[in-house]
Amino acid sequence: MRLILNVIWFVLCGFWMALGYLIAGILCCILIITIPFGLASFRIANYALWPFGRTVESRRDAGAASLLGNIIWIIVAGWWLAIGHLVTGVALCVTIIGIPLGIANFKLIPVSLIPLGTRIVPTPDRYYPATYAR
Repeated sequence: MRLILNVIWFVLCGFWMALGYLIAGILCCILIITIPFGLASFRIANYALWPFGRTVESRRDAGAASLLGNIIWIIVAGWWLAIGHLVTGVALCVTIIGIPLGIANFKLIPVSLIPLGTRIVPTPDRYYPATYAR
């Protein structure tokens, strides 16, 4: 089921969202001071390309620098991205077929708002939870 949803996601909106995050990442990597934002944008692009079967979790070792970076990110780009995901998610939820895709868009809102200090990990398998044990 994850594969089917990821393929539908890729065709309908994943490619364009990932492309937008890639362009933002390239622009952020032009300046040396914004390279962490560019790297975070590349991670989000990878997640936006194929979101089903993965989830976002907080990193415990994230410190004050990621907090400051996230505040700057929210002011400059984060809230625009979150609004875009919110509008797209609501539009996709209008149709019955688009509901899982809308939920995936809502799942992208937190990482688009606060990309630093998070990591993208595989979703634990509910039938074999020891598969992704750390």
